[in-house]
Amino acid sequence: MTKIAVFPGSFDPMTVGHLALLKRALPLFDRIIVAVGINTEKKGFMPVDERVERIKRAVAQMPSVEVTTYSCLTTDLCRQAGAQYILRGVRDATDFAYEQKIADINRLIAPDIETVILLADPENAVISSSMVRELAAFGKDINKYIV
Repeated sequence: MTKIAVFPGSFDPMTVGHLALLKRALPLFDRIIVAVGINTEKKGFMPVDERVERIKRAVAQMPSVEVTTYSCLTTDLCRQAGAQYILRGVRDATDFAYEQKIADINRLIAPDIETVILLADPENAVISSSMVRELAAFGKDINKYIV
């Protein structure tokens, strides 16, 4: 059976931490779908199309990775794609508590889909999309933090 994971997020923007986690996950799965969530209620930092294009460029040398958008439940996307896993990353205990709640709900509605959580590399643990957006709002160069 092909092991397929969905790596969901807003990726607004995708950080070097997200990319490092994705690279570490490559040996674990046959295929990984980076799924950019669309929330029409929110004004994003970057337009969705730009996020998708930037991610596609970042993963161009990773043939087992594809990039898509979605606006449904992550478990529904997994079913549509034939994915058995949801890939998530955590930087600290706060992230873990949040991800655990989501994983528990997902397990209730889709017990056949497993959440796999990877810990952030220590050098990336302080990098978050919200931190990057904050730096950008104050005119700081964010290029070394994003893909």
